[in-house]
Amino acid sequence: MRILGIETSCDETGIAIYDDQLGLLSHQLYSQVAVHADYGGVVPELASRDHVRKTIPLIKEALAAANCTKDDIDAIAFTAGPGLVGALLVGSCIGRSLAFAWDKPAIAVHHMEGHLLAPMLEENKPEFPFLALLVSGGHTLMVQVDNIGEYTVLGESIDDAAGEAFDKTAKLLGLDYPGGPRLAKMAENGVEGRFVFPRPMTNKPGLDFSFSGLKTAAAITIAKEGDDAQTQADIARAFQDAVIDTIAIKCKRALKQTGLKRLVVAGGVSANTSLREQLAILMKNNGGEAFYPRNEFCTDNGAMIAYAGMQRLKAGQFEPLAIKAKPRWPLETLVSTST
Repeated sequence: MRILGIETSCDETGIAIYDDQLGLLSHQLYSQVAVHADYGGVVPELASRDHVRKTIPLIKEALAAANCTKDDIDAIAFTAGPGLVGALLVGSCIGRSLAFAWDKPAIAVHHMEGHLLAPMLEENKPEFPFLALLVSGGHTLMVQVDNIGEYTVLGESIDDAAGEAFDKTAKLLGLDYPGGPRLAKMAENGVEGRFVFPRPMTNKPGLDFSFSGLKTAAAITIAKEGDDAQTQADIARAFQDAVIDTIAIKCKRALKQTGLKRLVVAGGVSANTSLREQLAILMKNNGGEAFYPRNEFCTDNGAMIAYAGMQRLKAGQFEPLAIKAKPRWPLETLVSTST
């Protein structure tokens, strides 16, 4: 079976075609970075308009790259949430409409389930159950994954997500949007230990995250000290070290709590090299293994939506004719594919 995946939850238009026997046949991605750069962040209305312009052309390109026609496609999967409601409606309307016109099943995919399952696109796939750390611009979640659709959220951010804190701190340092990767690059030249920021909520029980206060600490330090390039690099290093240490401490706590030995790390922040290095050490010390998607599948993409949609298709879980977008959609409300 072959499925067309459509991702339009925020500022990237992703289209992919996945075959359950041959794997990923094609994937196309258009990033809106240039559209939003002048504003220092995503402008929802502009994002929606760009998805309208790009989605259909990218579907045509993906079909051509996979040497497919609509007759070769068995179902259409699209991101229905969570995300920006206008952007979600573009993909949902196009995906559901194509499914109706082509007489194919339609599958609404949860964006975070797509990220969570993205490592399944790699040769080295994690087996169930595993612990999942989902870190992106909009979400920070710690999830126990017993099977597809069987999720227990163990912790989440109570304010800024990790990626959001990276971007906001980068902006305070005068870096262009998207700031997270630029801050990580700046941190490579920073001196370790010159500045030390708090590791939020690590002295309290539980697995929730909070990065807003850490961002404030960085803002105060930037205002007082950050007037030369080396000092800014040192602040960037201190901020990144604090975020990574906090995440590692929470992961260690979650592994002990669950007894799991496999850790999936996904979402845009999972591409951070320093984070991967520290979590690799953590898992080695705990006799376990960490799993990641390749860098191009860490950020939003159609491949992860196509894969997640395929699992729902095989379980016979389809969408009715009504078109719905869910800007808020708790992960734990999903139905298991084994029921």
